Amino acid sequence: MPTPQHVTPVSNRTSLGPTEDVGRELDGDPHDVVGLSALFSVLFAAVVLGMWLSGSTGRIAAVVICMVGVPMLVSNLRQRSERQRDYHHPSR
Repeated sequence: MPTPQHVTPVSNRTSLGPTEDVGRELDGDPHDVVGLSALFSVLFAAVVLGMWLSGSTGRIAAVVICMVGVPMLVSNLRQRSERQRDYHHPSR
């Protein structure tokens, strides 16, 4: 007697619910926003490090940029994520 195969909903389109889609981003977050946040975090850290190493004026500017830039970066990426999130095909 053959053993039954385990079929996941992703590989079997008939097992999907009415609001599910095979092409959805499983975690619900747009992947380009995740990539952009990683890229901008590395670039931002490099700029702040360069300013910090440049001298006392650079250190003051680095602290100010961190206090202003980090909240701006987070809020802009959060807004972009909300615009691009897939509400028609939510994840489970």
